[in-house]
Amino acid sequence: MSGCGAESGLISLDQALDKIIAATPCLEVETLQLQQGLHRYLAEDIYAGIDLPLFSQSAVDGYALCSDGEIAPGAQFQLVGEIRAGQSADVTLQRGQAMRIFTGAPIPAGTTTVARQEIVQRMSSHLIQLETALKLHADIRDVGEEISQGQLLASAGQYLNIGAIAALSMAGIDQVQVYQQPKVAVLITGDEVAQSAADLQAGKIFDANAPLIASWCQARHQPVHIVHVEDNEIALIRYFQQLQEEYDVIISTGGISVGDYDFIRPVALNVGFEQVFWKVKQKPGKPVFFARYRKSANKFCHLLALPGNPAAVYVGISIYTQTLLEVLQGQSQPPAWWTGQIQHDLKPDARERILRMAACFEDGVLKLHSLAKQQSHMLSNLMYANCLVRVPAHQPIQKGQCLKGIFIQH
Repeated sequence: MSGCGAESGLISLDQALDKIIAATPCLEVETLQLQQGLHRYLAEDIYAGIDLPLFSQSAVDGYALCSDGEIAPGAQFQLVGEIRAGQSADVTLQRGQAMRIFTGAPIPAGTTTVARQEIVQRMSSHLIQLETALKLHADIRDVGEEISQGQLLASAGQYLNIGAIAALSMAGIDQVQVYQQPKVAVLITGDEVAQSAADLQAGKIFDANAPLIASWCQARHQPVHIVHVEDNEIALIRYFQQLQEEYDVIISTGGISVGDYDFIRPVALNVGFEQVFWKVKQKPGKPVFFARYRKSANKFCHLLALPGNPAAVYVGISIYTQTLLEVLQGQSQPPAWWTGQIQHDLKPDARERILRMAACFEDGVLKLHSLAKQQSHMLSNLMYANCLVRVPAHQPIQKGQCLKGIFIQH
């Protein structure tokens, strides 16, 4: 069993998530036009102000008929007019009468059923005949059939995706109250980081963290401001003092361990951040640091400082940053972990491991396949991984055992 990570006093991953949730108040609420609310979280329950449909209407192109009961094949009706979608129906049908009608058009008074045009033969300009039997109330959409006035349409906390926008729009909703979107800044630290091939010199490495975080935020429709900072205490103080007043969240990578040039934590504490936790019993990403700076009575800037290794950054944003951004927007639950069945044995470790795996359904069972190259400086297996899986500490894992995980977004 590996002894690395056996340091005392570390909190668990679940404890860290609980602390983030407890220390993070929601952002303020704003009112937006419905379409501007796309990819935001509702801050209010929304109720229908109207019935949907607003009026009884035809579900097909065909003929509105008035009859005493079910209609037999060969029955004929006198055609007395036409009504299209968008027109009003100011005619009352009498028994034996029909009116040409189109999908979405209001049903005329006296209508007992609608015959779709495929089962109707036009005998003349004023006479139609049914070719098959027809029941009462066929192809009629009733008032309030889909939604009734006063019905709950969407609950506070719901994420507004394209479908939700369409459904609310159809119900006549034109404005929504949503939580403000967090303003996020990212500090990429490290003198060893090259931002381009031209900068790549001896001892330098390509920057994976900035593209990783930028792409992750872009996939979630979250604007982000990224800054590269050298490993310099004075420079870090200057950036923190600028960003902590303007942004709701600062994410940093690197400089958070105990090395001579790991300035993030001492600088953050020096400029007024209060520590919530530092170091989690997990692998990768043990030195994760979470703190907050109070701007006013109920406004904070939250700092989530992640280690510099790219795999630790990926784990950190997928679990901690995701949770933080959601809590700021009214969500108060930790990630919804699912369980899957591991397909091979795993050796024990002193820390809980978060492994990149490939998950697929086989015979109705979610099966988990671990991937090679899990070290914290390696990312190449993300070409094949679709989930992060939690492997408990101090336990040899047997094939067939169930483990918790979350899917990751590509």
